[in-house]
Amino acid sequence: MFTGIIEAIGEVVALQPKNGDLRLRIKTHGLDLGDVRLGDSIATNGVCLTVVDLPGDGYWADVSRETLDNTSLPNWKVGQRVNLEKALTPQTRLGGHIVSGHVDGIGEVVSRHPDARSERFRIRAPKALAKYIAHKGSITVDGTSLTINKVDGAEFELNIVPHTLKETIMGSYQAGSSVNLEVDVLARYLERLMLGDKAAESTEQGGVTLEFLARNGFV
Repeated sequence: MFTGIIEAIGEVVALQPKNGDLRLRIKTHGLDLGDVRLGDSIATNGVCLTVVDLPGDGYWADVSRETLDNTSLPNWKVGQRVNLEKALTPQTRLGGHIVSGHVDGIGEVVSRHPDARSERFRIRAPKALAKYIAHKGSITVDGTSLTINKVDGAEFELNIVPHTLKETIMGSYQAGSSVNLEVDVLARYLERLMLGDKAAESTEQGGVTLEFLARNGFV
């Protein structure tokens, strides 16, 4: 688990295809790895990765097909900067919100423009995630815990202060940039809880739709 408060900006220094999936190496720069052990988790642009080797100046991690299919990772390049956060501990201040490091989908930066000393970003989420995005709710963008300032369909706006622009990779975002999105875990569980006993029924033929909820007395 993580908080969405970025601790350092790392760099992708190696990408090695491995029998259909991938192994990557991240140079961590300012991130203290003194308390990191093999098997620990580090959120890398919001993706929870397991450390499999510690060469001293960073870490290696294996990336499964599942992760490659559901995150922006296939588009990463050597030299690319990435947001880093070590897994939280019982002593960690929860300055952001509860983040799992399990990416829900890939969003796209639609626009950015100055707003006094801040920058205002508009991001388009996959339509399937729109129901989890709420005004003044929380969302994770490339591992950064952020507050949603406005919602318009599947698009939402963020007001990013200078500190966040400096301490994360958000300063490099431009229209068209792809970003990893993780919605608030509480919203995901609430949706499941609303189904009650119906949660045990298969919905593979169509998923949880308005028709399904109406047919079972939820709307």
